Amino acid sequence: MAITLSSCVYRIPTFGDYINSFAFLEDDGSVTLVDCGLKRAPSAIVRGLAALGRRPSDVQRIVLTHAHEDHAGGAAAMVERAAARGVTVHAEEAQFARNGSRPPVPRTLFSRLRSGGFAPVPVVGEVTDGQVLDIAGGIQVLHTPGHTPGHISLLHPDSGVLITGDSIFNMNARMRWPIAAFCTNTVQNAQTAARLADAEYTTAAFTHGPHIAQTGREAIRTFLRRQGAM
Repeated sequence: MAITLSSCVYRIPTFGDYINSFAFLEDDGSVTLVDCGLKRAPSAIVRGLAALGRRPSDVQRIVLTHAHEDHAGGAAAMVERAAARGVTVHAEEAQFARNGSRPPVPRTLFSRLRSGGFAPVPVVGEVTDGQVLDIAGGIQVLHTPGHTPGHISLLHPDSGVLITGDSIFNMNARMRWPIAAFCTNTVQNAQTAARLADAEYTTAAFTHGPHIAQTGREAIRTFLRRQGAM
């Protein structure tokens, strides 16, 4: 229900390892939640919090890596249960979170056929690249657009944990790029993912797929090198 990444960072699987949320625990008992999975994910998130001895009311902040329904689908329901009154997103993603709408993708037959969206959620904070959030000793925002315009990855130096968001998948423990049909700009996604090679961390945590402990940075650098992205 909650998998330890460090003494204060936990991965909460909400659809097996295929979709994860993350919890950062503070010394005062409060929690920051990163991503809220699909619409039905809150029940799994609540179970994960319970396994950590926490309740939804302990969630003081919710950060979304981007506004896709497998990350934001459960956000409105979590806000209703949490102390947080809304979500924090990158400034370029805020309009999509407020509207419950997907960011744009290239116009293809597949994209026109897709349905989707999610319940609109209040935005209480907008972040920018390089900003350090006052969470668990400091989380650095890395703006990694391409998958969506305001997509972010999150670096927690104290624990050596990097959350990639959808910049890189690790589905079935195999790294790959996100599905092109869901990306605003696949070329830009690969270009900005190269930033993850330069950051300092040991554990790579993916919204899609299991995390890689200890050798996460090496694994990501190897993937990027093989993809010609660095």
